[in-house]
Amino acid sequence: MFVMELLRQWKKIIVLALPSLFAFATQTITGTICLIMVGDLGALIIGVVGVSNIIMYNVFAVFSGIGHSINYLVAQNYGSGEMPKGIRRTYTALAVSLGVGAFITLAGWLAAGLILKGTGGSPSLIAAGEAYLELRFYAMAIGMISFVFHGFFRGVGDTRISMIISIVANMIIIGLTYGLTYGHWGLPELGLRGAGAAMLIGEAAGLIVCLAVFWGPMHRKFGTRTLPKPDVAELGLIGRESGKLGLMEFSMSISMFIFTAFVIRLGEVPLAANEVSLSVMSFGFMPAFAFGSTATILVGQGIGSKKPREARRSGTHTAILGTLFLILLGTVEMIWAEPIAGIYTDDAAVAELAAYLISISAYLQIFDGFYNFYAGGLRGIGDTSFLMKASLLCSWALFVPLTYLFVNVLDGGSVGAWLALYAFLTVLGTAVMVRYYRTDFTAVRLKEATPSH
Repeated sequence: MFVMELLRQWKKIIVLALPSLFAFATQTITGTICLIMVGDLGALIIGVVGVSNIIMYNVFAVFSGIGHSINYLVAQNYGSGEMPKGIRRTYTALAVSLGVGAFITLAGWLAAGLILKGTGGSPSLIAAGEAYLELRFYAMAIGMISFVFHGFFRGVGDTRISMIISIVANMIIIGLTYGLTYGHWGLPELGLRGAGAAMLIGEAAGLIVCLAVFWGPMHRKFGTRTLPKPDVAELGLIGRESGKLGLMEFSMSISMFIFTAFVIRLGEVPLAANEVSLSVMSFGFMPAFAFGSTATILVGQGIGSKKPREARRSGTHTAILGTLFLILLGTVEMIWAEPIAGIYTDDAAVAELAAYLISISAYLQIFDGFYNFYAGGLRGIGDTSFLMKASLLCSWALFVPLTYLFVNVLDGGSVGAWLALYAFLTVLGTAVMVRYYRTDFTAVRLKEATPSH
């Protein structure tokens, strides 16, 4: 009986997690393929893309709390049978994301070059990357709106439709990157600028499909075409939760930005090797994000349906399955580190250093998994304050000082930087896991807006 129940629970998790895994895999593979395609333009261009990725990760992190908060709030509303409230919250978040998108667009238009200069990049890197980064800002503005829709889709447990939309958008990005970068299929040869335009067009296509699904199939289930009246209390709730989750993500992303700034000063070969290694390790982030998102869905819905013990067990089972995925992936990366690095570049120095960094990370990425799995569970119960505080403390009191120590004081180079990265993830992942198991789930209540007086 126990075994049958366990298999039933694992099947439920896998059914939810696999579409998310494929969606994140599509995004990761798209980034990898696009990096390989533009890699033929030279080490400088690889560096431009790497720095731009870090910048856009920071922009996404600042505002990602909007989509993350909708994800767990809608999951709770779905579990409690209060979907009209979930719809109202989604429209509130969409209104906020439109304002955010306008701000991001303006920032890209006015300040792309200044932002690249602020990273400490060389004049040649700034000249090569300014137009590309500007287009990436425009694409991100659209992507932030889409992220709210994806948060809704996952909140109601429909990870499959989120996967399909991601695949459609990313296939467009891959095809247009090839065509517009090198002038294939009758398209103009735009170089790196073409890769940026491909990203923008792909994100726009993804948003169009999100709108079609939200106002089409989702309307038949939940009545999503009915525009709710503005609710100041719900706006306040979305603002607070988005702010905490956004600050959590931003504290990590800005510390990664500083991490990259340290690596930039090591030279073009370490920078290129760092970008290749991060691209490979993103395949480990992929199952971590997917199972973390699944934990948010299952825990949030369990809390909403007043089944706290089942919600807690769901988070544990999700973490176990996610860890198994990471162990398997780490084994592959450890054994074939050199051939994997060779796929990205013909530069022997870059490939050798990248392979070494990949082998260091192969099993240490399990702690990044712990962070994502259990942070997903804590999001599901609405424990966003702890996540924000833990992220801030570990990022600024541990990660940044360790990176400075290992790179600048001990002259550890790229290897020192990566040891600092995984020391940080080990401590943070352990802290979040301990918090999860020390929480009394029976005392958790649904997140509600505070009425204004």
